[in-house]
Amino acid sequence: MKEETRCEIKEHHTAVEKDRFIKRLNKIEGQVRGINKMIQVDRHCDDVLIQIAAVTSSLKTLGEEILKNHMKNCMVEDIKKGKLESIDEIMYLIGRMR
Repeated sequence: MKEETRCEIKEHHTAVEKDRFIKRLNKIEGQVRGINKMIQVDRHCDDVLIQIAAVTSSLKTLGEEILKNHMKNCMVEDIKKGKLESIDEIMYLIGRMR
């Protein structure tokens, strides 16, 4: 995505949103460290895979929440300003997130 077509909003996330995102990322980070330890102590593959699925789901959910935030803020503002290419950009972004 070209830099000049990106959202022009200076504050992309409120302080409350940032706090919530950081807390979720810290939790995910802890889960990843837990998986690392599980591998080190040779835990059963089923247990490790279940934890990997949990981390994957957590990251996907967080990504979807950030995407929703982006659509409600940046994309709405772009469309109000007549920047309809924002729709193509969001479709490209959604495709990349799969």
